[in-house]
Amino acid sequence: MIRNVRDFGATGDGVTLDTDAINAAVQACAGGGTVLFPPGRYLSYSLRLVSGVTLHLTAGAVLEAAPGKGYDLPEDNPFDLYQDFGHSHWRNSLIWGEGLRDIVIEGEGVIDGAGLTREGPGSQWKKQAGEFPLSMRGLSAEVMAELAPEVSAMQGLGNKAISLKRCRNVVLRGITIVRGGHFALLATGCDDLVCQDLTVDTNRDGLDIDSCKRVVVRGCRVNTPNDDAIVLKSSFALGERRAVEDVLIEGCVVSGYDPGTMVDGTFGRTQELSPDRDRVTGRIKIGTESSGDFRRITIRDCRFERSRGLALETVDGGVIEDVTVEDVTLQEVTTAPLFLRVGARLRAPEGAVPGGIRRVTVRRFTAEDVLADYCAMIMGLPGHPVEDLVLQDVRLSYRGGGLPVEMPGELADAYPEPSMFGVTPAWGLWARHVRGLVLDRVALTTARDERLEQILDDVTAG
Repeated sequence: MIRNVRDFGATGDGVTLDTDAINAAVQACAGGGTVLFPPGRYLSYSLRLVSGVTLHLTAGAVLEAAPGKGYDLPEDNPFDLYQDFGHSHWRNSLIWGEGLRDIVIEGEGVIDGAGLTREGPGSQWKKQAGEFPLSMRGLSAEVMAELAPEVSAMQGLGNKAISLKRCRNVVLRGITIVRGGHFALLATGCDDLVCQDLTVDTNRDGLDIDSCKRVVVRGCRVNTPNDDAIVLKSSFALGERRAVEDVLIEGCVVSGYDPGTMVDGTFGRTQELSPDRDRVTGRIKIGTESSGDFRRITIRDCRFERSRGLALETVDGGVIEDVTVEDVTLQEVTTAPLFLRVGARLRAPEGAVPGGIRRVTVRRFTAEDVLADYCAMIMGLPGHPVEDLVLQDVRLSYRGGGLPVEMPGELADAYPEPSMFGVTPAWGLWARHVRGLVLDRVALTTARDERLEQILDDVTAG
């Protein structure tokens, strides 16, 4: 069954709001059917998916997020203490679905989040034990404005292009997403998810995959100078420690070119810094939200361009284990080419303790033109080491020019980024608190640099 949105009153003129017409077409396909977007520009607020529906955007079709405060309100979430506003809510999106099955969003068309905001309040988490989040449950707009003006300001705004919560059998295929807001995709607690041949060029996060199982991300091109391109997370947004398991990221390209210049082919280099004041992002990452575990992750045949390096970070109590990274190349690396971090931020329910990273293999991994400030870093904590790490056929080439610096402290509870320690005391590799480290055919090169090539502190060989 195919339902053309124009048959339900959509104009596609880029001026008239087509929200009601598109939602009517979606409802008409409940249980199984395709909602067809012919060429045109469809201005809309929140679209509510139902099980069994395929959204098909034909070539020349643009679904555009309308400006202003017409989006569905963010739902109550008593667990919004432990992650920022964007991760804690799903309905304040251009397209959203909750508890659904058999969803497809596909085609050669474009989702343009022009009217979405990339901003939003952060988490209200504090280190003091027992502090509870300011939930929105039962509060009037006046009380909310008094107690949480930032949250109140978000009422009616959309900050995600596609948002899915506890869905199964989801396929996103072929579409282009530009200006995706806080997230081009936020998938939380979703199982059997496929992201295939997507093009994403956006002003904050690209593909955020949180607490999901059996995921394939293949053949995607993601440009995100201001935040992460493809990131696996395990937050507490669902009120449980739900692991990320069985994920394949394959044949993808991530980058940090100027927003919009990947899709137009100009690959702009004007922007040098991200909002966090480090250099542009655009990477693949595991973490930072990490109250749950990460298991059986494979990243292979991927390319990083003008971006930060690969990062594996657990700082909220979760364990990262059984990760394979192979046949990955990086060019023009804006921070550390490889960053593994066990930390103790512990933004999680009371009783959380530091997690761990174990059984990680990185092979056939090459990084060229790496910023000299930050070497490859493998950073555990005392009593919580990184365990059983294999670096095999790894080649890292740095720009050089560094000067000696003092050894920094542990910084156990700091937000994890390579820059957290300042300029690193080694130019090539710095490992601290590691058990079972294997370095097999690791080649480190640089222009002239006055720091040590390697520092291995509290490290045992595997």
